[in-house]
Amino acid sequence: MTVHELHPESGFTTDVFDRSAPPVLTVDPGDTVVARSLDAAGFLERQRSPGEQRPTMFDGQRGHCLTGPIEVRDAEPGNVLAVHIVSVNPADWGWTVAGAKNNALNRALGLTGAPSWLLWEIDADLGTATSDRGHIVQTSPFLGVIGMPPNEPGHSTIPPRAAGGGNIDCRDLTAGATLFLPVTVPGALLHLGDGHAAQGDGEVSGTAIECPMTTEVTLDIVTDAPISGLHAVTPSGRITFGFDADLNAAMAEALAAMVTWMQYLYDLDRGTATALASSVVDLRITQVVNETWGVHAVLAHGAIT
Repeated sequence: MTVHELHPESGFTTDVFDRSAPPVLTVDPGDTVVARSLDAAGFLERQRSPGEQRPTMFDGQRGHCLTGPIEVRDAEPGNVLAVHIVSVNPADWGWTVAGAKNNALNRALGLTGAPSWLLWEIDADLGTATSDRGHIVQTSPFLGVIGMPPNEPGHSTIPPRAAGGGNIDCRDLTAGATLFLPVTVPGALLHLGDGHAAQGDGEVSGTAIECPMTTEVTLDIVTDAPISGLHAVTPSGRITFGFDADLNAAMAEALAAMVTWMQYLYDLDRGTATALASSVVDLRITQVVNETWGVHAVLAHGAIT
Protein backbone atom coordinates (compact mmCIF):
# COMPACT_ATOMS: atom_id res chain seq x y z
CA MET A 1 0.00 0.00 0.00
CA THR A 2 1.28 3.47 -0.93
CA VAL A 3 0.33 6.67 0.90
CA HIS A 4 -0.08 9.75 -1.30
CA GLU A 5 -0.56 13.39 -0.28
CA LEU A 6 -2.54 16.11 -2.02
CA HIS A 7 -2.56 19.80 -1.17
CA PRO A 8 -5.17 22.37 -2.26
CA GLU A 9 -2.90 24.35 -4.55
CA SER A 10 -3.61 25.85 -7.94
CA GLY A 11 -3.76 23.03 -10.46
CA PHE A 12 -4.81 20.49 -7.83
CA THR A 13 -8.30 21.90 -7.17
CA THR A 14 -11.45 22.39 -9.21
CA ASP A 15 -14.93 23.88 -8.84
CA VAL A 16 -16.73 21.68 -11.36
CA PHE A 17 -17.13 17.97 -12.17
CA ASP A 18 -15.67 17.29 -15.61
CA ARG A 19 -14.93 13.84 -17.03
CA SER A 20 -12.32 15.35 -19.36
CA ALA A 21 -10.25 16.96 -16.58
CA PRO A 22 -6.81 15.35 -16.24
CA PRO A 23 -6.19 13.62 -12.91
CA VAL A 24 -3.96 15.40 -10.40
CA LEU A 25 -2.98 12.04 -8.88
CA THR A 26 -3.14 8.40 -10.00
CA VAL A 27 -3.27 5.64 -7.40
CA ASP A 28 -3.60 1.87 -7.29
CA PRO A 29 -6.52 0.08 -5.61
CA GLY A 30 -5.68 -0.28 -1.92
CA ASP A 31 -3.67 2.94 -1.79
CA THR A 32 -4.26 5.67 0.78
CA VAL A 33 -4.62 9.36 0.01
CA VAL A 34 -4.18 12.16 2.54
CA ALA A 35 -6.01 15.07 0.95
CA ARG A 36 -6.17 18.61 2.23
CA SER A 37 -9.08 20.69 1.00
CA LEU A 38 -10.04 24.34 1.37
CA ASP A 39 -13.51 25.23 2.61
CA ALA A 40 -16.35 25.08 0.08
CA ALA A 41 -15.88 28.73 -0.87
CA GLY A 42 -12.17 28.21 -1.47
CA PHE A 43 -10.93 30.90 0.91
CA LEU A 44 -7.14 31.20 0.74
CA GLU A 45 -7.09 33.12 4.03
CA ARG A 46 -9.26 32.78 7.10
CA GLN A 47 -11.99 35.30 7.75
CA ARG A 48 -11.15 37.85 10.44
CA SER A 49 -14.76 38.90 10.98
CA PRO A 50 -18.05 37.12 10.20
CA GLY A 51 -18.81 37.26 6.49
CA GLU A 52 -15.59 38.97 5.49
CA GLN A 53 -14.74 38.23 1.88
CA ARG A 54 -11.14 37.10 1.68
CA PRO A 55 -9.21 36.01 -1.45
CA THR A 56 -10.46 32.72 -2.94
CA MET A 57 -8.99 30.01 -5.16
CA PHE A 58 -11.40 30.74 -8.04
CA ASP A 59 -12.79 34.03 -9.33
CA GLY A 60 -16.42 33.69 -10.32
CA GLN A 61 -16.56 30.33 -8.58
CA ARG A 62 -19.01 27.85 -10.13
CA GLY A 63 -19.33 25.36 -7.29
CA HIS A 64 -17.49 23.87 -4.30
CA CYS A 65 -13.73 24.16 -4.15
CA LEU A 66 -12.62 20.52 -4.35
CA THR A 67 -9.31 18.66 -4.33
CA GLY A 68 -8.84 16.32 -7.29
CA PRO A 69 -9.63 14.56 -9.51
CA ILE A 70 -7.92 11.38 -8.28
CA GLU A 71 -7.64 8.52 -10.76
CA VAL A 72 -7.86 4.94 -9.48
CA ARG A 73 -6.20 2.47 -11.84
CA ASP A 74 -8.49 -0.28 -13.21
CA ALA A 75 -11.69 1.43 -12.01
CA GLU A 76 -14.33 1.13 -14.73
CA PRO A 77 -18.07 1.82 -15.03
CA GLY A 78 -19.84 -1.20 -13.58
CA ASN A 79 -17.42 -1.33 -10.64
CA VAL A 80 -18.01 0.25 -7.26
CA LEU A 81 -15.36 2.46 -5.63
CA ALA A 82 -15.02 1.87 -1.90
CA VAL A 83 -13.90 5.04 -0.11
CA HIS A 84 -12.84 4.08 3.41
CA ILE A 85 -12.64 7.22 5.54
CA VAL A 86 -9.72 6.72 7.92
CA SER A 87 -9.64 10.17 9.52
CA VAL A 88 -11.17 13.63 9.08
CA ASN A 89 -9.48 16.57 10.78
CA PRO A 90 -10.85 20.13 10.55
CA ALA A 91 -8.74 23.28 10.47
CA ASP A 92 -8.95 25.76 13.33
CA TRP A 93 -11.67 27.97 11.84
CA GLY A 94 -14.92 27.83 9.93
CA TRP A 95 -18.01 29.76 8.96
CA THR A 96 -21.78 29.39 8.59
CA VAL A 97 -24.25 31.63 6.79
CA ALA A 98 -28.05 31.74 6.67
CA GLY A 99 -30.25 33.63 4.25
CA ALA A 100 -27.60 33.87 1.55
CA LYS A 101 -29.97 32.86 -1.26
CA ASN A 102 -33.41 34.06 -2.27
CA ASN A 103 -35.10 30.66 -2.38
CA ALA A 104 -38.41 29.22 -1.24
CA LEU A 105 -37.06 27.85 2.04
CA ASN A 106 -35.46 31.14 3.08
CA ARG A 107 -38.61 33.04 2.17
CA ALA A 108 -40.67 30.61 4.28
CA LEU A 109 -38.26 31.20 7.17
CA GLY A 110 -38.56 34.97 6.79
CA LEU A 111 -34.90 35.33 5.78
CA THR A 112 -35.32 38.07 3.20
CA GLY A 113 -32.84 40.63 4.53
CA ALA A 114 -29.06 40.59 4.82
CA PRO A 115 -27.37 37.19 5.34
CA SER A 116 -26.55 36.16 8.91
CA TRP A 117 -22.98 34.92 9.46
CA LEU A 118 -21.23 32.99 12.21
CA LEU A 119 -17.45 32.73 12.46
CA TRP A 120 -16.15 29.70 14.35
CA GLU A 121 -12.97 28.84 16.24
CA ILE A 122 -12.48 25.06 16.04
CA ASP A 123 -10.57 23.03 18.62
CA ALA A 124 -10.03 19.63 17.01
CA ASP A 125 -8.44 18.20 20.16
CA LEU A 126 -11.42 19.12 22.35
CA GLY A 127 -13.92 18.36 19.58
CA THR A 128 -15.66 21.72 19.91
CA ALA A 129 -16.39 24.79 17.81
CA THR A 130 -17.07 28.19 19.38
CA SER A 131 -18.91 30.89 17.44
CA ASP A 132 -18.16 34.61 17.52
CA ARG A 133 -21.40 34.94 19.54
CA GLY A 134 -20.10 32.51 22.18
CA HIS A 135 -22.08 29.39 21.22
CA ILE A 136 -20.23 26.09 21.71
CA VAL A 137 -21.13 22.97 19.71
CA GLN A 138 -19.61 19.52 19.51
CA THR A 139 -17.82 18.78 16.26
CA SER A 140 -18.30 15.65 14.17
CA PRO A 141 -16.27 16.33 11.03
CA PHE A 142 -16.96 14.89 7.58
CA LEU A 143 -16.74 15.84 3.92
CA GLY A 144 -19.89 17.13 2.25
CA VAL A 145 -18.57 16.22 -1.21
CA ILE A 146 -17.15 12.81 -2.09
CA GLY A 147 -17.84 12.01 -5.70
CA MET A 148 -17.07 11.53 -9.37
CA PRO A 149 -18.16 13.35 -12.53
CA PRO A 150 -21.11 12.06 -14.53
CA ASN A 151 -20.21 10.47 -17.86
CA GLU A 152 -21.10 13.72 -19.64
CA PRO A 153 -19.17 16.98 -20.10
CA GLY A 154 -18.98 19.58 -17.24
CA HIS A 155 -21.43 19.39 -14.34
CA SER A 156 -22.14 21.51 -11.28
CA THR A 157 -20.87 20.22 -7.94
CA ILE A 158 -24.03 21.39 -6.17
CA PRO A 159 -26.79 18.78 -6.74
CA PRO A 160 -25.96 15.26 -5.48
CA ARG A 161 -26.43 12.34 -7.88
CA ALA A 162 -27.29 8.69 -7.40
CA ALA A 163 -24.51 7.81 -9.84
CA GLY A 164 -21.14 8.98 -8.62
CA GLY A 165 -22.31 10.77 -5.48
CA GLY A 166 -20.89 14.26 -5.04
CA ASN A 167 -22.49 16.79 -2.69
CA ILE A 168 -24.11 14.17 -0.47
CA ASP A 169 -23.87 16.18 2.79
CA CYS A 170 -24.52 13.12 4.98
CA ARG A 171 -23.25 13.77 8.49
CA ASP A 172 -22.87 10.02 9.16
CA LEU A 173 -19.87 9.77 6.81
CA THR A 174 -17.35 10.39 9.57
CA ALA A 175 -14.08 8.57 10.32
CA GLY A 176 -14.57 4.81 10.21
CA ALA A 177 -17.26 4.92 7.52
CA THR A 178 -16.94 3.40 4.06
CA LEU A 179 -18.84 4.99 1.19
CA PHE A 180 -19.54 2.83 -1.86
CA LEU A 181 -19.82 4.83 -5.09
CA PRO A 182 -20.88 3.34 -8.44
CA VAL A 183 -18.06 4.22 -10.85
CA THR A 184 -19.26 6.60 -13.57
CA VAL A 185 -16.14 7.14 -15.69
CA PRO A 186 -12.92 5.19 -16.38
CA GLY A 187 -10.46 5.79 -13.54
CA ALA A 188 -13.25 7.01 -11.21
CA LEU A 189 -11.81 10.58 -11.03
CA LEU A 190 -12.69 11.06 -7.37
CA HIS A 191 -13.10 14.55 -5.88
CA LEU A 192 -12.92 15.39 -2.15
CA GLY A 193 -13.90 18.56 -0.31
CA ASP A 194 -16.61 20.72 1.29
CA GLY A 195 -15.38 20.05 4.83
CA HIS A 196 -17.98 20.30 7.59
CA ALA A 197 -16.90 20.46 11.24
CA ALA A 198 -20.53 19.94 12.31
CA GLN A 199 -23.91 19.72 10.61
CA GLY A 200 -27.42 18.65 11.50
CA ASP A 201 -29.50 16.41 9.24
CA GLY A 202 -30.90 18.70 6.55
CA GLU A 203 -28.15 21.36 6.55
CA VAL A 204 -31.08 23.74 6.96
CA SER A 205 -29.36 27.10 6.39
CA GLY A 206 -27.59 25.87 3.28
CA THR A 207 -24.24 25.70 5.04
CA ALA A 208 -22.76 23.70 7.91
CA ILE A 209 -19.65 24.77 9.83
CA GLU A 210 -17.73 25.14 6.58
CA CYS A 211 -14.00 24.62 7.07
CA PRO A 212 -10.75 23.46 5.50
CA MET A 213 -10.14 19.77 6.14
CA THR A 214 -7.44 17.12 6.08
CA THR A 215 -8.94 13.76 5.15
CA GLU A 216 -7.29 10.35 4.92
CA VAL A 217 -9.04 7.82 2.70
CA THR A 218 -8.18 4.36 1.44
CA LEU A 219 -9.53 3.57 -2.04
CA ASP A 220 -10.45 0.16 -3.38
CA ILE A 221 -12.52 -1.40 -6.15
CA VAL A 222 -15.49 -3.67 -5.37
CA THR A 223 -17.02 -5.95 -7.98
CA ASP A 224 -19.62 -7.74 -5.83
CA ALA A 225 -21.42 -5.00 -3.88
CA PRO A 226 -24.71 -6.18 -2.31
CA ILE A 227 -26.64 -3.37 -4.02
CA SER A 228 -25.87 -1.46 -7.19
CA GLY A 229 -26.45 2.07 -5.96
CA LEU A 230 -24.76 4.50 -3.62
CA HIS A 231 -24.54 3.10 -0.08
CA ALA A 232 -22.39 3.20 3.04
CA VAL A 233 -21.38 1.25 6.11
CA THR A 234 -20.69 3.51 9.09
CA PRO A 235 -19.66 2.83 12.68
CA SER A 236 -23.34 2.97 13.66
CA GLY A 237 -25.14 1.28 10.77
CA ARG A 238 -25.82 0.72 7.08
CA ILE A 239 -27.05 3.59 4.90
CA THR A 240 -28.71 3.87 1.50
CA PHE A 241 -29.46 7.12 -0.32
CA GLY A 242 -32.07 8.74 -2.53
CA PHE A 243 -31.81 12.01 -4.48
CA ASP A 244 -34.58 13.69 -6.45
CA ALA A 245 -36.33 17.03 -6.93
CA ASP A 246 -39.40 15.23 -5.52
CA LEU A 247 -39.04 14.33 -1.84
CA ASN A 248 -41.34 11.31 -2.25
CA ALA A 249 -39.17 9.96 -5.06
CA ALA A 250 -35.97 10.51 -3.05
CA MET A 251 -37.51 8.69 -0.09
CA ALA A 252 -38.66 5.77 -2.23
CA GLU A 253 -35.20 5.47 -3.83
CA ALA A 254 -33.46 5.30 -0.44
CA LEU A 255 -35.99 2.87 1.02
CA ALA A 256 -36.04 0.58 -2.03
CA ALA A 257 -32.26 0.23 -1.86
CA MET A 258 -32.37 -0.56 1.85
CA VAL A 259 -35.08 -3.19 1.33
CA THR A 260 -32.92 -4.80 -1.37
CA TRP A 261 -29.93 -4.80 1.03
CA MET A 262 -32.05 -6.41 3.75
CA GLN A 263 -33.17 -9.11 1.31
CA TYR A 264 -29.51 -9.85 0.63
CA LEU A 265 -28.50 -9.81 4.31
CA TYR A 266 -31.36 -11.89 5.71
CA ASP A 267 -32.52 -13.99 2.73
CA LEU A 268 -36.01 -12.46 2.67
CA ASP A 269 -38.68 -11.92 0.04
CA ARG A 270 -39.34 -8.27 -0.74
CA GLY A 271 -42.62 -7.99 1.16
CA THR A 272 -41.17 -9.50 4.32
CA ALA A 273 -38.08 -7.27 4.09
CA THR A 274 -40.30 -4.19 3.77
CA ALA A 275 -42.42 -5.23 6.74
CA LEU A 276 -39.29 -5.77 8.81
CA ALA A 277 -37.86 -2.43 7.66
CA SER A 278 -40.91 -0.66 9.06
CA SER A 279 -39.79 -1.72 12.55
CA VAL A 280 -36.08 -0.95 12.35
CA VAL A 281 -35.19 1.42 9.49
CA ASP A 282 -35.00 5.20 10.02
CA LEU A 283 -35.61 7.61 7.15
CA ARG A 284 -33.73 10.90 7.50
CA ILE A 285 -33.62 14.08 5.46
CA THR A 286 -29.97 14.32 4.42
CA GLN A 287 -30.15 17.86 3.05
CA VAL A 288 -32.80 20.27 1.76
CA VAL A 289 -30.69 22.91 0.05
CA ASN A 290 -28.82 21.52 -2.95
CA GLU A 291 -31.49 21.81 -5.69
CA THR A 292 -32.21 18.11 -5.11
CA TRP A 293 -33.73 16.52 -2.02
CA GLY A 294 -31.52 14.04 -0.20
CA VAL A 295 -32.93 11.21 1.93
CA HIS A 296 -30.98 8.45 3.61
CA ALA A 297 -32.30 5.22 5.11
CA VAL A 298 -30.44 3.90 8.16
CA LEU A 299 -30.34 0.35 9.50
CA ALA A 300 -28.48 0.41 12.81
CA HIS A 301 -25.99 -2.34 13.56
CA GLY A 302 -27.61 -4.89 15.88
CA ALA A 303 -31.16 -3.74 15.10
CA ILE A 304 -31.99 -7.28 13.88
CA THR A 305 -30.64 -10.36 15.64
